[in-house]
Amino acid sequence: MTIYTGRGDDGETDLRDMSRVSKTSSRIEAYGTVDEANALLGTVRPTGHADLDDLLETVQNHLHVVQADLANPDPSPDDPAVEPEHVETLEARIDEFDEELEPLRSFVLPGGGRAGAALHHARTVVRRAERRAVDLARSEPINEAVVTYLNRLSDLLFTLGRVANARDGEPEESPSY
Repeated sequence: MTIYTGRGDDGETDLRDMSRVSKTSSRIEAYGTVDEANALLGTVRPTGHADLDDLLETVQNHLHVVQADLANPDPSPDDPAVEPEHVETLEARIDEFDEELEPLRSFVLPGGGRAGAALHHARTVVRRAERRAVDLARSEPINEAVVTYLNRLSDLLFTLGRVANARDGEPEESPSY
């Protein structure tokens, strides 16, 4: 089997239900940006912190579910879908890791060490994915849990960026106005 099919040479692609859409459709933009975020998280691991790496692996698997959910304009009950439990997992981990940090008193400049800076970068791509999903939801029905998941994931990645920097001895910098 070859990796190429030629089916996308005309600027269209298949959705999960095998309907054809433009590669520039809002649905493709949404799940394509999730794919970009997932690939970026793959460059973050290993962070040097086993608990962060384990969580990021879980998140990467969740993001495949997010992509499948967004790629499916007419889901059936058996199709992969973001569930409230996915969001709850992120919230529990945010709370857990936040206990490790000094209270946030101002905005934080994204950066720090390799892992921290990469997590902040991934956060910005997840925010873009969230915006794309919101845009899609304005024109087509989608699973509302997808937007919630992406919103919470950006919060998690911000928290993990701070945790990685703190553990690596990288100071946080606040913007100067």
